[in-house]
Amino acid sequence: MKKILKKKHVRVGILGGTFDPPHIGHLHISKIALKKLKLNSLIWIVTKQNPLKKKPLLDPKTRVLLSKNLIKSHKKIFVEYLDDKIKSQNTYNMLNFLKKFNKQAELFFLMGADNLINFHKWKKWSKIPQIAKIVVFARTNYSTKALSSVAIKKLRKDDCIYINSKKINISSSLIRNF
Repeated sequence: MKKILKKKHVRVGILGGTFDPPHIGHLHISKIALKKLKLNSLIWIVTKQNPLKKKPLLDPKTRVLLSKNLIKSHKKIFVEYLDDKIKSQNTYNMLNFLKKFNKQAELFFLMGADNLINFHKWKKWSKIPQIAKIVVFARTNYSTKALSSVAIKKLRKDDCIYINSKKINISSSLIRNF
């Protein structure tokens, strides 16, 4: 990871989440982000627990292993688990940690439209655009709510990129409930 962030003029995407379990939807938006945003690389940051969601079904080690298996043929996508290193599950702290490796790196924080709806409830959410551009991917049945959310109303227009691409109707919760 340090190597990725140390390069000059580097553009790095960050997809954070519990990945409980990781699935082709994560991979789909990762590939779109790499292409549309002209990213040098993309890092999946697996977190122990999302404070706004139920406890994950799978343990972090299993989710990291499953994530690595899913991306193994994609040379620009990497998987990391940083909760123990940064002693936090907070996105703001995680992005600050990554930015320390290279202040000049351009970071792009990826999320689904469903997460934008409650983004204003995240710790230090309004400071995240100071570290990374927020990239929101449209999701079926969430776009209208996301585009009228508290966060979207308070963020500056250039803080956020909204990508409305071909959707894959899959989610970790859908897989868990199957």
